[in-house]
Amino acid sequence: MKKYHGAFIKNEREIGCLREADRMVANILDAVGDIVRPGLKTREINELALDMCSDYKVKPAFLGYNGFPFAVCTSVNEVVVHGFPSETELKEGDIVSVDMGVEFQGFVGDAARTYPVGTVSDEARELMRVTEESLYVGIDQARVGNDVYSIGAAIQAYVEKRGFGVVRKFVGHGVGSRMHEKPEVPNFKPAVTGLTLQSGMVIAIEPMVTQGSYEVEILDDGWTAVTADGLLAAHFEHSIAITPHGPRILSISDRGLPERFASYA
Repeated sequence: MKKYHGAFIKNEREIGCLREADRMVANILDAVGDIVRPGLKTREINELALDMCSDYKVKPAFLGYNGFPFAVCTSVNEVVVHGFPSETELKEGDIVSVDMGVEFQGFVGDAARTYPVGTVSDEARELMRVTEESLYVGIDQARVGNDVYSIGAAIQAYVEKRGFGVVRKFVGHGVGSRMHEKPEVPNFKPAVTGLTLQSGMVIAIEPMVTQGSYEVEILDDGWTAVTADGLLAAHFEHSIAITPHGPRILSISDRGLPERFASYA
């Protein structure tokens, strides 16, 4: 790897390792989607992730990271991110965001999705739809020569036009041999100029979108972030390689992308 203004540029071998790490993460997230249902305890999601990491012979990247005690974040309803798996049972109508990472041959895969639990309200479904679509709107901007902040500008414009809020406290990031590398990738447009995207950069784009205010609060555990107004939040994330031919999504499972986003594969 070489550095470009603090951001690491990866070669093809390194991107290949990242792609494999992300494939495993995406497969785990597929498996999570298969089991999400009313009555499921969020700790069971953590257990599934641990079991699959064991099968893959990889380390869960989140476990122990800065003291985080679980393999996954499970964030239910008003929890934006970093929710703790627990004995809490999911209920009909909940939404749950699951953020997951693995380490493979010294490189980190990182992705997240939000799932409906049974039948959810029209409002919750629209929040999830807009959040997921805003991720791909941001991915469209992840091109050589673009300012990294153009990603967040596109996400913010898309989300706010549809009446939702974009969290400012947490942002996307470069990803490689470490979980969080330069550059930061906000989901909104800062008032300054950002880094110019170069071929070989790998970034995690992860819009966190709220039903109401974008303000968040951190609970007493020091990790769990909730919406300040108690309204719903959703979270989707892909890891992306910047290439001369456009953005390349790395976090694609063996099942592929959802049909409506298949053109991004």
